Parts: sequence; structure tokens; C-alpha cells
Amino acid sequence: WPASSRRARAAEVYRVSEERFRKHHEVMVLGQVAQHIVEMVESRERGGDQPGEGDWEGGTHRSVDVLAGDRTVSLTLHIHPVDLLRDVDVVVSPANTYFALPEPYKSSVSASLRRAASVRGVTGDLLDDPVHDELRKWTARHGTSGRPVIPGTVAATGSGAMAEYGVRRIYHAAVAVPRPGTNDYDVLPADITRATSRALALLAEEHDRHTPPLRSVCFPLLGSGRGGLAYRVSAAAVWSAVEAELARGARWDVHFVVRTPEAARVVERIAARTRPGRDQSVPSRSD
Repeated sequence: WPASSRRARAAEVYRVSEERFRKHHEVMVLGQVAQHIVEMVESRERGGDQPGEGDWEGGTHRSVDVLAGDRTVSLTLHIHPVDLLRDVDVVVSPANTYFALPEPYKSSVSASLRRAASVRGVTGDLLDDPVHDELRKWTARHGTSGRPVIPGTVAATGSGAMAEYGVRRIYHAAVAVPRPGTNDYDVLPADITRATSRALALLAEEHDRHTPPLRSVCFPLLGSGRGGLAYRVSAAAVWSAVEAELARGARWDVHFVVRTPEAARVVERIAARTRPGRDQSVPSRSD
């Protein structure tokens, strides 16, 4: 392709206008390319210290030690469907800015949580859809029924039937902005970071309202599903807020949940930049 038409061709691939591609997607793509180059160099410098292609075969949980400020903290990484989480106080669920939940038969994180939280009879009949009902009450209470909230907003609901398995709260993070006239969404990494920060602030607010107090929280890779973000972009956006909170001295028990070994390796690579024993400075971040 001639240089004069490359941006227009790329905009067609992303199904956005050339101007929107220039302002958002072009920067995102260049950032992803730069990040991939940096990861390749770091991987060679560290030799065989990085997780291998087969490391996750047959495993569903792993503990990863990282530096946060001047102390070492342990993250728990899960590789299984989100509805199989057990004994994690809070699960963060991606949502669109209307807080409109997908149908429970779908495969997304939010649909899986809605399905797992529902109450059904012995024949499978739906008896109660508590997450859906509580979200509708939340939007009515805050005057946002039928209109979008600001990206990064977080709404808290109960966990319905998941309480039986130790999951006590679901935090719905509005990160996906519906694109008018399509079935697609726009997701910005900055909104993911804001939503993650807000979820952690909400956890602090609700901490002592429950017995025993809330202390553990689990994040999926927000925006990496229908939002279309690359795993590493989503992981970096979530981790920047988590790392900042832990570095301030927060004592939360942080978990990540993913579906594939590829996504698990991405989370490990993001966290590996702040692992104990590495002579690496933590890169500065700006909003």
C-alpha cells in the first residue's frame, strides 16, 4: 500500500472513520507494537526466566510474587471460567455504559456471572435473576435508567447464588461504550484504569460493612472480549491501578481470572516487571 492510503486502509480494518483511527486506534496500535518489541528484548535479557508455552498445561491456579512499593505481595492467577471462582469476596465484571447485561446464555464474563448468580428450580426454571434486578434498581436510584453513565463508573450488587461459593459482591465496571448504529463497542485503556481504581476504592468503602470484612478481589482482563483490546493492553491498564493501590500500602488479596494460557502468560509478563530480585525500575505512568 502507498503511504498515503495506509491510514485509510487501516481504518477500514477497524471499521472506524479515518479521523477516529488517527486519534485513537493509531496510537493504540503503535503502543502495542512498541510494547511487543520491549517484551521481546526483556525476554532475551532474562533468558529462560519467562513462563514457557507449556507452563499452564493442566494447571488452573498460580501465585505470582511482585514488588509493590517497598514490599512483596502475592497475586493469584486463575485460568478457568469466571463462574468457577470460589472464596473470592469481590469479582469485577465488565459492563457497558448503560449497565445493560447480556443474556445469560452468552459466553462473556458478565453473562457468565449473571447466569451463575441466578436462582433456578430443580427443573432449571429461572426463579430469580438478582444481579439483573439489582442493577436496574441501581440505575433507577442514581437516575441513569435508559442513559449512559460516565466510562469508569462502577456499580456494586450482591452475588446471588454465588454467595454459596464464597463470592459475596459483584462490581460492575462500565468500560464499554456502545458504538451508535452497530453491535460494537469502544473501550479505552484509560477507562479501564479508572474503573479498576474505582473498584478498589469501592472495596475500601464496603470493607467493614460485611462480616467478615471484604478483603479479596478478582479482575478479568477488562475490555479484551467484545471490547477488542489485546490481552497485554487490558492487563497493563488494570495492573497500573492495582500496582498503584498496593504500593500505597493497601492489603487487598488480588486475583486475576483468564480463560486461556495465552492470557495467563500475558498477565505474568506484565507483573514480571515488578518481581522481586529484578534490577528494573518501574516505568512511570501518566493518566
